[in-house]
Amino acid sequence: MKKIKLKKDKYASDETIDSIAELLSIFGDSTRCRIIAILFKSPKNVSEIAEELNMTVSAISHSIRILRQAKIVKSKKEGRIVIYSLGDEHIFKIFEMAKEHIEEWKKHITW
Repeated sequence: MKKIKLKKDKYASDETIDSIAELLSIFGDSTRCRIIAILFKSPKNVSEIAEELNMTVSAISHSIRILRQAKIVKSKKEGRIVIYSLGDEHIFKIFEMAKEHIEEWKKHITW
């Protein structure tokens, strides 16, 4: 395992720590994570996401609102339909890092 070197106090401010905790809490909901995973493939509207997850449009809309407020998801209007996509490439990187962490962690579990 490689050693991590961080500059002293890089994450020390309470405001920074609070912001990190707030961002990561958004990823703490499996529905929101499933929506993000669907949007990795391609932009979609609420109905398409709801159909793919076998959930109601209302439930998806609620989760999308939270993701939009956190700037994880962005929207674009095409006529009367709103299309959702990922906010930026950082979202993919966060998911990839979490996946790598889980896979690494599983290798070291001894039952």
